[in-house]
Amino acid sequence: MNPIILNEVRKGFYLDSVALMRLSRSVAALPGVEEAALMMGTPANRAILDIAGLLARAGSAAGGGDLIIGIRASTVTAAEAALAEALAQLDKPAARGGTGEAWRPRTLRSALSAMPDASLALISVPGDFAAAEARKAIRRGLDAMIFSDNVSLADEAALKREARELGRLVMGPDCGTAIIGGVPLAFANVVPRGTVGIVGASGTGTQEVSCLVARLGGGISHAIGVGGRDLKAEVGGISTLMAIDMLDADPATERIVLISKPPPQATAARVLERIATSPKSAVICFIGAERMDMPGNATQVFELRMAAHAAVGLGPGKIPPMPAVTFRGGTGVLGLFSGGTLCGEAQVLFRAAGQAVRSNAPIPGIPALADATAGHALIDLGDDEFTRGRPHPMIDPSVRDEAFVEALGRNDLAAILVDVVIGYGAHDDPAGHLAGILQTHARPVGPTVVASVTGTEEDPQCRSAQIATLQGAGALVAPTNADAAAWAIAMASMPT
Repeated sequence: MNPIILNEVRKGFYLDSVALMRLSRSVAALPGVEEAALMMGTPANRAILDIAGLLARAGSAAGGGDLIIGIRASTVTAAEAALAEALAQLDKPAARGGTGEAWRPRTLRSALSAMPDASLALISVPGDFAAAEARKAIRRGLDAMIFSDNVSLADEAALKREARELGRLVMGPDCGTAIIGGVPLAFANVVPRGTVGIVGASGTGTQEVSCLVARLGGGISHAIGVGGRDLKAEVGGISTLMAIDMLDADPATERIVLISKPPPQATAARVLERIATSPKSAVICFIGAERMDMPGNATQVFELRMAAHAAVGLGPGKIPPMPAVTFRGGTGVLGLFSGGTLCGEAQVLFRAAGQAVRSNAPIPGIPALADATAGHALIDLGDDEFTRGRPHPMIDPSVRDEAFVEALGRNDLAAILVDVVIGYGAHDDPAGHLAGILQTHARPVGPTVVASVTGTEEDPQCRSAQIATLQGAGALVAPTNADAAAWAIAMASMPT
């Protein structure tokens, strides 16, 4: 029987992307539902829904300002029930509004009328409209954090050049993490205030370092996300340089940590020249970069763990001993990551250890890794190719379920490497989700699950509780993502 695809379009109806991803997840979990997504009707989103098998005739006619509800279910009854539940959830805010809920502005103009002292606008609209909304914000004297993605590189560069002229900071596009004045924004963690300022072109990298700084007894003054493309040649590090200016001017910040993938040589030189003029010390973590000549006030490190240690004035520290492994399989390692920078850090560490690494592979049905020439596969499941029509794995960890179950049954793997990222915006219990699968599908002889938990005790999910859940299901939990990678490398090198 062919699945039932059902669409409904709400004209001129907007919810931010995080709210839509959470609602998509709850609807997809209903009985008889194969997949569900609620997305704004931009051309890019319609293409995503079409590829995911969620687009019907009604959705194809939607405009960029319309909301598409896409349901794929095994029966008409299940599809209609799921659609009714989605509509009921969408109508909840309106229903509460009639019982005394506080008024919510629908435009930037009305929001500023209600909050004239506001200094920051958080932009979370479809990418086709994000640059225009951010431009409105900077022209009204606001800094802007753009959570939205799918903004063209040309639009980003033009927007940031205008913002620089106006003396306004643009964080993003695709800025998923920030902590401003102690306030976590988007995907961020509860960390103490302190003297370390972070400039991050990486969301999960910023989360890992800020959480490790907190565990080492330090604190964060500000964590300023700049978006993953800010250091590209076309943008030239405009927001990165402005963020350094701001941290220089902040009396609470004593040390600056810069986190990014390796930038182009000209952009790196520009940033390092600016760091050289700073009165504050700096830690430069260009993950995967070659060793560079650093100014006298800066230290280059190559791991997120080392960046956190340097940020609080400590040496790199030692990799903790790996617990005894009772059961193991082959010699391969499969990494299923929700954090792109965490995946990138692991890839760098594997290559530094002389291990061949593939950064992508078909999901599900990852090819066997028993052939030594194939090496290992470390995969970022938050990449667009795995999240089309589905929430990000930090919101919905089931994105990696099928691959995880398959990997647990394989004899060619020594370890399955996973990250668990908690905090605001993340799944309520990602460790519990993984543990349930591990308890159901693990075998007496097979790969060992090696995990790390990025987060703090004060996060809603509580880091120690997540660790206990994973350990209770038989996983090894390393103190950091880098330590987990080192343990997996050691397992793959054990004699069979």
